[in-house]
Amino acid sequence: METDATTAGHETGASARWPGDTGTLSIDARRALLKLTQGPYLSATRAPGPWSALLADEASIRSRLHDLFLDLVLDRDAGFAFVRNVGTGEQDAPVAVRSEQLTFIDTAMLLVLRQMLLSGEHDGRVIVGRDDVFEQLAPFRTEDRDETDFAKRLNASWLKMRNKLRVVHALTDERVEISPVLRMLVDADQVRIIAAEYERIRSGERDSSGTVADLGIATPDDDEESEDDVA
Repeated sequence: METDATTAGHETGASARWPGDTGTLSIDARRALLKLTQGPYLSATRAPGPWSALLADEASIRSRLHDLFLDLVLDRDAGFAFVRNVGTGEQDAPVAVRSEQLTFIDTAMLLVLRQMLLSGEHDGRVIVGRDDVFEQLAPFRTEDRDETDFAKRLNASWLKMRNKLRVVHALTDERVEISPVLRMLVDADQVRIIAAEYERIRSGERDSSGTVADLGIATPDDDEESEDDVA
């Protein structure tokens, strides 16, 4: 009589990586799938093996993501891909990946960085200073926030841009490169939605310390920037 382990062994395919493995994807395709679900994105520059596997086996990887209620956003020319929770229209649809919620200052900083990227990317890499970004956000300090408190909020948002969303990558302590992936993570429709909420908060309709928006993308559990994730 065959045990479950024996049966599993008989079902192991040519792509098996361990006894009983029934997966059908190549090892690089599995790494691509794993990286996509870990977030925040997969880069062709920093992960060429998984990126090539994603392009070669896109249909299978996309199908597996759909099984998890995730949709694949892929830009072959830019060399970036990431996943979002699908909009099924069902109220009880499961949320597959933890997404990053944005505060008022997070939102303001994200929009400033995106505008800097769009304004400068025709010249190549877009490199900016932290003080330049903070200066553009200075007018949004409300009367109930002193300079010290506001500076703490700016620094917290700056770290989120670097370590969670990874839309900027440090070159020195004060200067960063804005990743082109920011154009994909925040598209035109999202800009309109975020900007509308941003203006409501700016006009005093809502507490500026609360959550403004949710990008709906996977974000890593840790706060350490991985070399494989930068672009």
